[in-house]
Amino acid sequence: MVETEIFLSRHLQSKELFETVCTSLGAQEGTISSIQELEAYLSAAASDVRYSVYVSNEKWGNEAVDEVAEVFAEAEKKNSFVNTVIHTEEFLNIIDENGNITSESKPRSLVHRDGDLHPTVHVWIVKEMDMGVYVLLQKRSETKDAHPGCYDVSAAGHVKQSGDYRDTAVRELDEELGLYIAPEKLSFIGMIKNEYTDGNGFNDNELCAVYIYTEEVDADRLCLEKKEVSEVRWAEIDELLSAMGDAEFMHCIYADELQMIKKAVY
Repeated sequence: MVETEIFLSRHLQSKELFETVCTSLGAQEGTISSIQELEAYLSAAASDVRYSVYVSNEKWGNEAVDEVAEVFAEAEKKNSFVNTVIHTEEFLNIIDENGNITSESKPRSLVHRDGDLHPTVHVWIVKEMDMGVYVLLQKRSETKDAHPGCYDVSAAGHVKQSGDYRDTAVRELDEELGLYIAPEKLSFIGMIKNEYTDGNGFNDNELCAVYIYTEEVDADRLCLEKKEVSEVRWAEIDELLSAMGDAEFMHCIYADELQMIKKAVY
């Protein structure tokens, strides 16, 4: 059975949407530019075909996207050769060879399947004490698809399609820790490229903007998003670097980032 992946982003206007669908189906340019032409194309299928239709999960409406998704959903009822599965999930923008966020977007699960380079942010909450420089670690929920139960950066996340790095950093602090920080309070300390594969089809390839926040934070008063974060704890950077060499310390922290923090703070 031939399988075709269709990406329906809610950011697309009607003309762009039909152009995307036409290209994805391998149809001649301009032959699918309306709901009626799409219905005719799908009803003409004369051999088994499977359509995996991905719809971006933004909360705002897009009538054209909803109509196109409905046509695909109805097609298998009208043509026994057609099988359709509708997925709704977050779309991420892809980064080009020059390190720029492009307008090309793709479902998150497929970005991680294919190892596409995509933008993320890491935010480190930092405090200086007489005994050294401390960072706030979060322990990832056991239900996470990557690194479950591991200690990680204070807050982190993907830049959603059409988003930017700094706004994403603010959003992730709020969502994961219940901590709202004004964007200008975050200090950008650099970019870092991180790659990880679990050997089971999960391939993470990210270009990450790293921020630090150095004002006082009471870790005991944070409101943790339990689906994301199970606990938080402070760790002194040099002690943390040493602990990272212990196989029993489960983490997904990059030593290069800790060195970036030390350089920025001292």
